[in-house]
Amino acid sequence: MALLVIASCQLMVVLDITIVNIALPNIQRSLDFSTTSLSWVVNAYTLTFGGLLLLGGRAGDILGRRRVFIFGVLLFVLASLLGGFAQNSGQLLAARALQGVGGAIASPTSLALISTTFREGPERNRAFGVFAAVSAGGGAIGLLAGGVLVEWLNWRWVLFVNVPIGLLIVLATPRWIRESERHPGHFDITGALTSTAGMVLLVYGFIRAAQDGWRDAVTLASFAGAVVLLAVFVLVERRSRQPITPLHMFADRNRAGTYGIMLCLAAAIFGMFFFLTLFVQNVLDFSPLATGFAFLPVSAVIAVGAGLASRFLPVYGPKPFMVVGAILSAAGLAWLTLTDVHSTYTGSVLGPILVFSLGMGMEFVSLTLMALSNVRTQETGAASGLLNATQQVGGSLGLSILVTMFGTASTNEAAEQIPRFLSQATPAERLLFERTGQLPPPWSDEILTAGVSAAFIMAAIFTVIAALIALLAIQVRESDLDRLKGGTGPGQV
Repeated sequence: MALLVIASCQLMVVLDITIVNIALPNIQRSLDFSTTSLSWVVNAYTLTFGGLLLLGGRAGDILGRRRVFIFGVLLFVLASLLGGFAQNSGQLLAARALQGVGGAIASPTSLALISTTFREGPERNRAFGVFAAVSAGGGAIGLLAGGVLVEWLNWRWVLFVNVPIGLLIVLATPRWIRESERHPGHFDITGALTSTAGMVLLVYGFIRAAQDGWRDAVTLASFAGAVVLLAVFVLVERRSRQPITPLHMFADRNRAGTYGIMLCLAAAIFGMFFFLTLFVQNVLDFSPLATGFAFLPVSAVIAVGAGLASRFLPVYGPKPFMVVGAILSAAGLAWLTLTDVHSTYTGSVLGPILVFSLGMGMEFVSLTLMALSNVRTQETGAASGLLNATQQVGGSLGLSILVTMFGTASTNEAAEQIPRFLSQATPAERLLFERTGQLPPPWSDEILTAGVSAAFIMAAIFTVIAALIALLAIQVRESDLDRLKGGTGPGQV
């Protein structure tokens, strides 16, 4: 029962990253988002979640993990309720940001609760296995659940669904989970706030550039503020007695390379889900439920890639899987750039996402192992937490860059399509265009497809950079291979 409570919380937090993706077109129409500003529905959650993840884990150590866990879940439930009732874009984004705060408090605490609830050995290993399976499968469950809820109810239920689940978790926690021992320590509030605020400004700068250009005063001010805040963050972390981000973790080239690879791959996978969801629903005209089923092969093939990597890692080490995985992902994204308004799901989408997913499956297992290689036992939490935070922040930052590419390409395509449309439009179509400023299909489909293809080009570049980092930076030592084969090399955890 304790494991059920903990795993349910993790499932709720993880699936909320993807469940909203299916609802994006409906949210866009309901709350009048532009396509570029729509990315904030994803980023508002992932930025606060990734930025405060390490602080949330620290809070559990200092204040007691069970009470912090309950507080995080309650905050998540409240934010979900507020988001479901949102009447405009600002209210929804504020609720999504608050959801991220709740998730950042609950998620690392739920993982730590396994260590305090289950005895070391086979029992704890099985519990970690269930936790990992829920974390990996949550994305697919979110896509399918999002499709069902949007199709049968409406987009608001992708947020309302968290309320009964969260309340059941809160009621069951005191009964089945015991409180952990408190450890005195220091909260690095300044580090958490400067890093999160700096990343928000950086992401906003890219999205603003997509809408208003690179010379816009607010765009430039956002980038300048981001540089200042992130510089302050580094200074704070260097001087802090208990920093939220232990900078010495980056001294090991393998671990630093691993974080760099995760940053690039997260940018690619977040962008793939975001833009492919828009393409499948708006251009291929899939229903939300059909879209959820269309993405199910992604999780299945990720599991295949992860299984292959796990099987042969002791033989070849993680580096070959990092390099090959990134190359496969790049190939899949490059293939997706060929999509156009005449594409079909089986002919132009399914093949690329299967190749992409196989590469990602190889990567995730290898990156997790390398991030924890040669880490002292008392720092494994910080090392794995940094990897998770890098994934969320990298996804948000990468998505904002892809949105900038999308916005630029869409604007250029619109400049070509509008004169063609006006030369062929009926008086009624001209009047509608003058009132709304939007072109009807198939003209609008051409503009969306051009932007999506440009975004996939940038995503492919991200995965190529990941492959180069893996090729040039990662060095697998004999002790690493020894531990993978069950030996006891230095730094074993």
